[in-house]
Amino acid sequence: MTDTAKTDQVLPDEGARWQFDGSVTEVFDNMLVRSIPQYDVMRQAVFDLGASFVTPDTAVVDLGCSRGEALAPFVERFTANRFVGVEVSEPMLDAVRARFARQIAAGTVDIRKLDLRTDYPRDRASLTLAVLTIQFTPIEYRQRIVRTIFEHTVPGGAFIFVEKILGSTALVDELFVARYYDMKARNGYTTEQIERKRLALEGVLVPVTARWNEDLLRDAGFRQVECFWRWFNFAGWIGIKD
Repeated sequence: MTDTAKTDQVLPDEGARWQFDGSVTEVFDNMLVRSIPQYDVMRQAVFDLGASFVTPDTAVVDLGCSRGEALAPFVERFTANRFVGVEVSEPMLDAVRARFARQIAAGTVDIRKLDLRTDYPRDRASLTLAVLTIQFTPIEYRQRIVRTIFEHTVPGGAFIFVEKILGSTALVDELFVARYYDMKARNGYTTEQIERKRLALEGVLVPVTARWNEDLLRDAGFRQVECFWRWFNFAGWIGIKD
């Protein structure tokens, strides 16, 4: 069975809430490629931009590291850093620990089970990543989480933040969502599958507007904030600590 066929099989049943369980973990990378617009472009942009801020003897922290796709190129490129991956899903933790087993044994990679609503890694980071992660945390926790990211970033360090977003008005949002569903249909999802996933993610993935996220970064203390990638209802920002 192909990865695409497996992905289609793990779409949630009618009325079920989305979970990052074992079946999702198995096909997660294929699911992202088919569900995130310009996926490879976004991943490369995160690495190319983030690599400019990695300094020796600091940590690179990936919040919601899933299977380790965002962290992996940094682990491969940089040898004078610690790498910390944070995750709450047990199947994802198993997968990412298996991926980095050699580096974990060597002490350069540390994968931690940690819920950002209640805890945060104590490491001093020159770069922190949150790629499609904060959108899964309740809105009331987000300001504190981003403020804590700022506090644990060394001067001159950066936070890279990628999120699904809402349009600034109802009409614009409707237009963006329509383009997004067109993209998913081109990638092989049926109308029924798209609707089932949408319903399963209600209340689990809660996006906000681009302006809301930019204010979140600035209110946390990041004075230099810039959008580096956007496709309709997805966007990525960098926040730099003076």
